[in-house]
Amino acid sequence: MDRRFHNGLRDWTLIEKQGAHMKQNEDKHLATAAQDGRIETPYNRAIPEPTSGPIVTALGVALLAAGLVTDYWVLAVGAILAVFGMVVWFKDIFPQECLEPIPADLLAKAGPDYAVEGEGPKVERPLFPAEVHPYRSGVVGGLVGGVAMAIVACMWGIVKHGSVWLPINLLTGAVIPEVGTADLATLEVLHPGWFAIAIGIHLAMSVAVGSLYTTALPMMPRRPIFAGGVLVPIIVTGLVWATLGVVNPALEKYISWPWFIGSQLAFGVACGWWVSRGEMVSTMTNKTLAQRLRIERGGDE
Repeated sequence: MDRRFHNGLRDWTLIEKQGAHMKQNEDKHLATAAQDGRIETPYNRAIPEPTSGPIVTALGVALLAAGLVTDYWVLAVGAILAVFGMVVWFKDIFPQECLEPIPADLLAKAGPDYAVEGEGPKVERPLFPAEVHPYRSGVVGGLVGGVAMAIVACMWGIVKHGSVWLPINLLTGAVIPEVGTADLATLEVLHPGWFAIAIGIHLAMSVAVGSLYTTALPMMPRRPIFAGGVLVPIIVTGLVWATLGVVNPALEKYISWPWFIGSQLAFGVACGWWVSRGEMVSTMTNKTLAQRLRIERGGDE
């Protein structure tokens, strides 16, 4: 048994030496080929095309987790989105990866050679967009979207109940318990205190969501209107539908989902259009804290 053990150790050491020798020969071959120009760096002339598959898959997985504690419909929507996102994602990389050519002016610039390990400076991929929309455009866009949403909501109140004050009063149900016990006749008339609270809630939510658009839309630069006008309203509608019974029971009692979805789409399209039409500003993610502070107070870089 002792002899077999020592023989096994000897064989294993021999295998390790052979593997290290093969890897050394392979690295040497790649280095020689790169110097002779027979191979080139991966993604040297083309890069992967943008795809919505990863973010849709992540949203589906998040809704799957939320559906475990909310409702089966949220679970079903999460499963559909997860499967759809994975199909889109895999179609973009299998059986052949979808690539888009790098512009000629970028190819002309000299860069580090990554064909041989250890050559060239270390380049870290940024975790945040290099450019975003300024927050002021998000604030104004949120106000524009809030006006569009309010118009649709008030139209619902006039068409369905003959009162413009009903949607305004229902909005305050999240903070005023009396709204949940009030009858329809009480909700259809003006209450100055409720009106002031509703204005404050609507302004705060509109500005907050508009500010989020300034950093969310640059992540989908090719389809900002779709992202802001369709994708975000669908996500918000799903979250409201799952939590409305707890957050605002009065609104759940009278809400009309087609009109609610229409108001969300109106906000998304108006806010997304306003934010996306503005100029971009640098986030200075490649600058150190000291450099950013010096730039902000007007010093040289």
